[in-house]
Amino acid sequence: MISVYAPPPDPPEVIHADHEILVVAKPSGLLSVPGRGPDKADCMIERLRGAFPTVLLVHRLDLDTSGVMIFGLTPHAQRFLSKQFEERQVKKTYIARVYGRLEPKTGRVDLPLIVDWPNRPRQKVDHAEGRPAQTDWRVIRASDDESRVRLFPLTGRSHQLRVHMAETGHAILGDPLYATGEAADFSRLMLHAEGLRIRHPDSGVQQSFSLPAPF
Repeated sequence: MISVYAPPPDPPEVIHADHEILVVAKPSGLLSVPGRGPDKADCMIERLRGAFPTVLLVHRLDLDTSGVMIFGLTPHAQRFLSKQFEERQVKKTYIARVYGRLEPKTGRVDLPLIVDWPNRPRQKVDHAEGRPAQTDWRVIRASDDESRVRLFPLTGRSHQLRVHMAETGHAILGDPLYATGEAADFSRLMLHAEGLRIRHPDSGVQQSFSLPAPF
């Protein structure tokens, strides 16, 4: 849970905007949507309303995750984009720094997930009741201390990448929920939504948006 919510004060960075969609860079430490209570009202969508009053939510990124977020600017765009996320047509790419040397160079985690109710917002693996969840990984470089990896979620479960990496024994560095010991001792969660590829609501043409990791 968030103990003291102190989001970064910087104004939103717009990556792309047109008559249908808005693509922005969400910083780590900022909620995607309002949390519970007036102290958690500050969030990405509220910060965007001044310049983009018709902004509509399509998907979310965790509080601690940075990276590319896309919003609709019309109801049609929101429906069109949301359907792509629901039907797993959106190609999502993440960069992460994980604990230890992740081997082999490529692989897939296929572990079903469910909310851990007594410890929410934590999620957990549950082979009986969990919803299917798959994540592909590719190691970019590795040392004995940590590995830099590119993650490709095939499904979109809550905390999916964080739980899947922790389950491999290579928790994402700085994860306040799933990392322990020295793996948790970082200033932020080392997880960044690097890229999104979607079909544009107007043209139907594939478009890609990317943002380099800040770590």
